[in-house]
Amino acid sequence: MTWHLLAAALASVAGGAIANPAETADKTTQAPQTDHEVIALEQERYRRLTVPVTIQGQGPFRFLIDTGSQATVLSHDLADLLQLTERRTAILVAMASRMPIETVDVRDLTLGSRSFYIQTAPLLDAIHIGDADGILGLDSLQDQRVLIDFVNSEIAVADAEELGGNRGFEIVVKARRRLGQLIITRAMLDGVRTAVIVDTGAQGSVGNRELQRRLRNARVLGQSELTDVNGQQMTGSVMLARSLAIDNVQLTHVPIFFGDSPTFRSLKLDKEPALVLGIRELKMFRRVAIDFRKGQILFDLPRSVRRFDSMYGGRIGL
Repeated sequence: MTWHLLAAALASVAGGAIANPAETADKTTQAPQTDHEVIALEQERYRRLTVPVTIQGQGPFRFLIDTGSQATVLSHDLADLLQLTERRTAILVAMASRMPIETVDVRDLTLGSRSFYIQTAPLLDAIHIGDADGILGLDSLQDQRVLIDFVNSEIAVADAEELGGNRGFEIVVKARRRLGQLIITRAMLDGVRTAVIVDTGAQGSVGNRELQRRLRNARVLGQSELTDVNGQQMTGSVMLARSLAIDNVQLTHVPIFFGDSPTFRSLKLDKEPALVLGIRELKMFRRVAIDFRKGQILFDLPRSVRRFDSMYGGRIGL
């Protein structure tokens, strides 16, 4: 059995850390951050974007929501704690690697009022999944809506009605399904029609080689490294796209990592321009909802028409 997990962390661009809005707002009043402090901030961000899960009556445990992961994942530490000793092997395709991993059965995973039987849950090291106890993947999210509130740093999973329906969402985009993924097929990146996967588990955005080939005028920023959930690294180039248009909303100045990722080939997206849109770009919106039952992705725009993004003075525009 083969599983796909898109979550990945981008390390550096041309030797410099990718900045957050708080870091670029007032550089003169903030003390320099060490590498350790930056990592701590990233881990704290992951804690806020987790949901409580119980397994076999034990917990709660902190699980990340990853709309780019086919499978629900447990950390090795959690599997050992729960004494899940009957293990099999499978192949896990991540952003930078394709590797054999151990899997377990999870017979009673409860999220809110819903319980699931996860027949095959890959095991990963917690350090590679933000020190979370696990990941809720697409096998746990079908027929539900994932709502990320970036204003309040909250994430929720429930029926659409329980989460307020479509109130406050200015943009509603219909998506196509492929291997459980919801893919926006009509996005335009610098004039190139691009398939987009909204991935709540990826820190930055990653493009395939076909997209890179077509972006003739994109600015090259330098080299970067990407670390996937298998702990494997991939080196690639980072390019700055001028604009990404989804429906009638436009993100400008979008940094994209390009490398030889096996993920696009496994999803049969290697022959067309494709992009994994990560949290760094999604947080430009007030809220983002991924509705798996209706096959829709919803965006709540900032109150101002334009808002600067985390790099290079980018913004959202209508």
